[in-house]
Amino acid sequence: MSRALPPTASVAEAREGAKLHAPAAARNAETICGMLTAVAPARGKALEIASGTGQHVVAFAAALPGITWQPTDIDPDRLRSIDAHAADAGLSNINPAMHLDAAVPGWGASRGGLDLIVLVNLLHLIGSDETRNVITEAAAALAPGGTLFLYGPFARDGALTSDGDRRFDAQLRAADPAIGYKDTADMNRWLTEAGIAAEPPHEMPANNLAIVARRRA
Repeated sequence: MSRALPPTASVAEAREGAKLHAPAAARNAETICGMLTAVAPARGKALEIASGTGQHVVAFAAALPGITWQPTDIDPDRLRSIDAHAADAGLSNINPAMHLDAAVPGWGASRGGLDLIVLVNLLHLIGSDETRNVITEAAAALAPGGTLFLYGPFARDGALTSDGDRRFDAQLRAADPAIGYKDTADMNRWLTEAGIAAEPPHEMPANNLAIVARRRA
């Protein structure tokens, strides 16, 4: 999934040691945690796809201490950052970060039995076929009744609903015509085809959406 993206797509600054810091993650962590605590199971095993700097998984693990978290990413620097943030937080419910390219088919069956899968701010940075792979493999990895939580910017039934979204989507498509905002209608269809039933999208700050889908029990 390596692409030349616009600089606003994924911003992370170097901090002490191996730590990276993403201002966007710092801004939205509390909001996402609030939504997660409302829809996630109280206990179980969770996988975070594209954990990035590690700021989110530390916040999630603190907010949901009954869940054991497995952070993942494809970038070695970000894997090191995840482990550095986790070590600094001193939480016992975060496993060492692991490499995972969730857009490549085949990983879901080997990671079955998950109660929760979380993905934040990735789908607009990958293509539609890759997005469908992520959804299909996540569905395979979920335990019956398990929850998939997706957060980020989306088009709503074919429309981009703010000037900022229209500008950002245009920047993404100029960098790579295959990527850009995914539409809620497509997302609902792909989730249904994968055997996971989506709730109506939840409106979030900065015109983002949270999409919650559950594998049939």
